[in-house]
Amino acid sequence: MSFVRVSSCIAGLAMFFGLIAGAAAQDHPAFMRVTGKTSQPVGHFELCSRMPVECNEITRNTAPVHLTVTRWNELIAVNDNVNTAIEPVTDQELYGREEYWNYPEDGKGDCEDFVLLKRRELIEKGWPAGSLLITVVRQTNGEGHAVLTVRSDRGDLVLDNLEPKIKLWGDTEYQFVKRQSDQNSGRWVSIDDDRPTLVGSIKR
Repeated sequence: MSFVRVSSCIAGLAMFFGLIAGAAAQDHPAFMRVTGKTSQPVGHFELCSRMPVECNEITRNTAPVHLTVTRWNELIAVNDNVNTAIEPVTDQELYGREEYWNYPEDGKGDCEDFVLLKRRELIEKGWPAGSLLITVVRQTNGEGHAVLTVRSDRGDLVLDNLEPKIKLWGDTEYQFVKRQSDQNSGRWVSIDDDRPTLVGSIKR
């Protein structure tokens, strides 16, 4: 094993055990609280029309994934690889329209495209679809954004193209609005995010 791989492994272990310690010390719940069915984002609805397979995944065992060091390193690798491989551009620049969910094309994509690719790569590695949920959030400036929520037994983790580190959802500065159902990839549920917002003007 090379020095680079050993160093990477050690760094992954340090982040993993740091996450565990952080989860134990946090003031907010480790898991998001969902409150029932809500509207499907238009971009996801159109994606389902073009690619029905994306929206017919049924998960019967909805228990969070057991987060081992191996799985943690898989998350880090997929998150880093996608974030560095894809050039962020808007749908307007890429497709000439305001909203168009798709897998990255020609190495380019917007936030939803990053999420879709990360989700697919983790599913290919054996992660259950019900633990990999496209999630809509609002940034502190009020703009909408999409991240990937990973449901683990250590808490709900966030993979984000705007942030290199994988964080527990409550450690981010986002206001969480809604996400895919952990039982049906074509359905969406509301998130009750009652943490104090950093910007009082943020609206759902």
